Amino acid sequence: MMNNLLFVIAQTQTNPLMTFLPLVLIMVVFYFFMIRPQMKRQKELQKFRSALQKGDKVVTTGGLYGRIVEIKDSIIFLEIAPNVKVKVDKSVVLKDISDAPQQK
Repeated sequence: MMNNLLFVIAQTQTNPLMTFLPLVLIMVVFYFFMIRPQMKRQKELQKFRSALQKGDKVVTTGGLYGRIVEIKDSIIFLEIAPNVKVKVDKSVVLKDISDAPQQK
């Protein structure tokens, strides 16, 4: 009886490092597979938006395809059809489509 009690007590006293190790490992995996790639994509998108120039063909988050005709600070004027210009914020531009194949 006393032997069983000592065995149970010995098993309940574990190293505190071993208790937190799985939690730390989960946080490290979460950082490298979720947070770090997202931060990298955000930096690339910010770099892309700052390099936009007049004449670039882009698509917005709303799905508007257009060509940049004017840039003022954080505002972009897109030509979405002949003589049709819309004013959008720079943050809604997703990607450059000038190298995409043209559909007929």
